[in-house]
Amino acid sequence: MQRPENELDIQQLRASAEAAGQLLKALANPDRLLLLCQLSQGELNVTDLEALSGIQQPTLSQQLAVLRSKSMVETRRAGKQVYYRISSSAALAVIHVQEMQNEH
Repeated sequence: MQRPENELDIQQLRASAEAAGQLLKALANPDRLLLLCQLSQGELNVTDLEALSGIQQPTLSQQLAVLRSKSMVETRRAGKQVYYRISSSAALAVIHVQEMQNEH
């Protein structure tokens, strides 16, 4: 039996729903959301993130570790400094929508 063209592929829909749920779960934490908002402006080191966000150690390190484990951020080491940047286009898109909402 052939499926109608407009029928959704339930397996693909489930996979997309799972990915969206994981993204939203990661973004549901206010500290992680704040860190991603700061990183949406560009690459920052840990010292700058702490100063800009007001999130202190060890909470900052814990939340950055979660973002790394979810592949939302990547790191670059330069000497003793560790720099973070957003690596998830989906997370960046959500942050940009949030920023646009805040402008209106």
